[in-house]
Amino acid sequence: MKPSILGLRTVIYKVNDITAAKTFYISLFETEPYFDEPFYVGFNIAGYELGLHPGDENPQDKIESALTYWGVNDVEAEYKRMLGLGAKPHEQPTNVGGEIIVASVKDPWGNIIGLIYNPEFRLP
Repeated sequence: MKPSILGLRTVIYKVNDITAAKTFYISLFETEPYFDEPFYVGFNIAGYELGLHPGDENPQDKIESALTYWGVNDVEAEYKRMLGLGAKPHEQPTNVGGEIIVASVKDPWGNIIGLIYNPEFRLP
């Protein structure tokens, strides 16, 4: 049977200042948005979509119920670079078994940005 779920496609972060968030994420992911409107800003990050959506007036009230990890080759370097761009620490780089390393930061709107190095994971 062929699976009906095709895999992850889009991660959306809600922000209360979409203009400032767009500037922040251009620096963070080192890419320009492919879609840029007041109601949504979309980035193509290595074939996956990062979307910014207006909302969440109180970022400190966000519940940490989901965590999306973006693949990187050097978690420590990316973690430090993101902190230098204004992200706040969430979880420091940690080896979670084998060669797998994870970390996470928070953007100025309270969204968690996970980072992962996992040499065992290969895209189809």
